[in-house]
Amino acid sequence: MVADFPAAGQVFDYHYLWKWQADRGETEGRKKRPSCVVIVVTNAAGHHVMFIAPITSKAPDAGRVALEVPETEARRANLDTHLPLWVIVDELNADILETSYTLEERAARGSFSPAFTDAILRGVQRLRAGGRLNLSNRS
Repeated sequence: MVADFPAAGQVFDYHYLWKWQADRGETEGRKKRPSCVVIVVTNAAGHHVMFIAPITSKAPDAGRVALEVPETEARRANLDTHLPLWVIVDELNADILETSYTLEERAARGSFSPAFTDAILRGVQRLRAGGRLNLSNRS
């Protein structure tokens, strides 16, 4: 494991489980997709709980909350710069680093800048405060 992993803003490939899939009883993400660590907290057992946002090239549906990824941020995170990309901020996966079976590659592909990472976190915090954040617990 990379010594500084995980950290907010890091992007890695992850089997993200969409909330609609979890609501159907699915427990596995259907495919690996670029995903961003929004924040990491330590739980009572001393484990690192990562809150992970998906990155998609599909334009978000009306009513979804997402941030478009600027080309400079896509380059920083080693993402495709030829496609429009969005970080979905109205739903997250919560996964425990030490016991995650879905996080196969522990090395980050890249990172967003602190300013863009803060914008993602502020969006998530606003949604959480308003009771509009969807969470799929992967632990």
